[in-house]
Amino acid sequence: MRVVLDTNAYSDWVRGGAWSEEIASAEGLIIPAIVLGELREGFLRGSRVEWNERNLMGMLEQAVVKVAEIKESTSHHFAVFKKYLRDTGRPIPENDVWIAACCYEHGGVLLTRDKHFENLPQVRVKYLG
Repeated sequence: MRVVLDTNAYSDWVRGGAWSEEIASAEGLIIPAIVLGELREGFLRGSRVEWNERNLMGMLEQAVVKVAEIKESTSHHFAVFKKYLRDTGRPIPENDVWIAACCYEHGGVLLTRDKHFENLPQVRVKYLG
């Protein structure tokens, strides 16, 4: 199974080992570029910027890990999801729409704590707990 990490899933894993089973058994681990931006912004607000960046780079160097870049094709999924959310009156944060678009494009299961991804039935999601 291919898994996609949301920002909070990465943080949960680093802080306490949550998602360890899913991450260890994944045939592919996808981290959207949007998630990298959110993580690095959080690192800059903290006191362990270099430590956090080293840990992240160590993960990104693993053969099973792939960074999901935002491509032209990703923008089509984003547009469809954004319209669907607007039409159903159930918006979610903009970055999460991009994360969902990356997840859908790569055929992965999104690991997250954010229940608002339930508003996008097109995306396969696994919640913590």
